[in-house]
Amino acid sequence: MLKAKNRLGLVFFPAFDWAISPTHPEREERLLYTLDQVSEEGVEDIEGIKFFNPVLAKEEDIKRVHFCVPDVDSVVTKSHVISAGGAIAAARALFEGKVDKAFAVVRPPGHHAHRVVYGDRGFCIINIEAIMLEHIRQSFGPKKVAIVDTDCHHGDGTQDIYWNDRNTLFISLHQDGRTLYPGSGFPDEMGGPGAYGYTVNVPLPPQTGEEGFLYVIENLVMPIIKEYKPDLVVNSAGQDNHYTDPITNMNFTAQGYAKLTELLDPDIAVLEGGYSIEGALPYVNLGIILALAGLDYSHVKEPDYDPDKMRQPGWISDYIKRLCNDIYGRWLRKEEIARKMFDGKDFVRRNKRIYYDTIGIMENQEETIKVCRSCSGYTMIKSKCDLGYFILAIVIPPGACPRCVEEARKIYEVADPGDYTGIYLQDRVNDEFKVKK
Repeated sequence: MLKAKNRLGLVFFPAFDWAISPTHPEREERLLYTLDQVSEEGVEDIEGIKFFNPVLAKEEDIKRVHFCVPDVDSVVTKSHVISAGGAIAAARALFEGKVDKAFAVVRPPGHHAHRVVYGDRGFCIINIEAIMLEHIRQSFGPKKVAIVDTDCHHGDGTQDIYWNDRNTLFISLHQDGRTLYPGSGFPDEMGGPGAYGYTVNVPLPPQTGEEGFLYVIENLVMPIIKEYKPDLVVNSAGQDNHYTDPITNMNFTAQGYAKLTELLDPDIAVLEGGYSIEGALPYVNLGIILALAGLDYSHVKEPDYDPDKMRQPGWISDYIKRLCNDIYGRWLRKEEIARKMFDGKDFVRRNKRIYYDTIGIMENQEETIKVCRSCSGYTMIKSKCDLGYFILAIVIPPGACPRCVEEARKIYEVADPGDYTGIYLQDRVNDEFKVKK
């Protein structure tokens, strides 16, 4: 009998009752083929691999991360709640000492869900990893975390949530936003005044293959993580970089994903995208499972696997090397650049337009971040959307100083409900969520 080197916890949730449409790539079959493959390979018989059931994420778990407008029940489906709960179950198994590694093989995905939520965008309503992470921080204390998003699409929602949080390093490897939804994730997107440099984006050209992805992991991602010294590494394990994926343009393989997992060595992996239901996901998920368990994955290959056909052009290799050098240089100079950008300022503002592609609405946001020498400051968000909502949302982050807590709570108290459809307060210092309407 095989024995895993690392005790691995697995949570599966195919979401049988949720799909974009019966024929859309984001439907229940995404994980059913994986379940068949895992069963056929006898993964459940490997000593040290344990299966855990998902749980329901609680409303307070969601409110620690999101402002759902008008409220959680109106916006969030039961399947999304269980998907987030599956990630929580995987993380709790790790922190309770039941396993050494955990993989939440769940759907629907979540990394396009921003802090403010009006509905479904990029197949995401709530951010699965962020809800999991804030549940863990609330239950097990402060954690310094690195999230490495390897989905083909930029993790714009996760970036938005952790934009001004230096206790969360967010690194996203993705197909260049000039060629793919959501059109963001460029190297100059580096974070807010309290966490400048702790958002790292690596936009890769179409047709990037195994060589390119692994070069980025070895020569950029791992050096940054080594310097950051996180307590926990989370992989947003999107699988739509695969060469057979129907909605992307990359050339990654199951072998490549397994090698990436071995190099990154995450504590927790959470499934994100990946829409080649038969040609990729069963093989990629199996490779990731074996790599996390510390087992041989060399036999996991797609039926048409041919590394020579997947070899990336030389110009892409050269481009990626230059890109990594540039991004690493920005990382090394982050404090110097931040001083030039933010010294002498009391507030930093940015305006954003966020398109909800699944439901066809546009959101316009004005985000204002308090620049504080004692903490990362608080955030105020004014948000309007085509549905007729106009909200004020105030975020007090964990670790906020007493002065920022007082200022932010006063803004909430004096705000006039007649000016907005809703006024929201997310106070993470006191673990409190309040609404005025």
